Amino acid sequence: MPTVLDQRPFVPTKDFGRSLDFYQRMGWEVRFRDDHLALMHLGASHFFLQNYFQPEWADNTMFHLVVDDAAAWFDLATRVKSEGEFASVRVSPPKREDYGALVTHVVDPAGVLWHFAQMDP
Repeated sequence: MPTVLDQRPFVPTKDFGRSLDFYQRMGWEVRFRDDHLALMHLGASHFFLQNYFQPEWADNTMFHLVVDDAAAWFDLATRVKSEGEFASVRVSPPKREDYGALVTHVVDPAGVLWHFAQMDP
């Protein structure tokens, strides 16, 4: 059976440069960039930041990242929002979800929802 080595979804942006700034402040590195696309990398996470926006798509896009410390992601996202003057970014404090994870929710500048989920044993 063939093996999947990586998954790289395409993430929409309202303002490509602003979203690049946001994700870099959140710790992702740009591995490739042109006028239409940027390959973002952090740990085991990769995605393509796309210079394209469709509200219905952005508002219905969600990612679930398994992280080691949901509270640290809350602190980082809160600081990035404040220091980068990202008024449209929303950050929710860590909350224990019904499935057991402690989750910080972050809505990026385009409306994409990220779940930073700490999966306690």
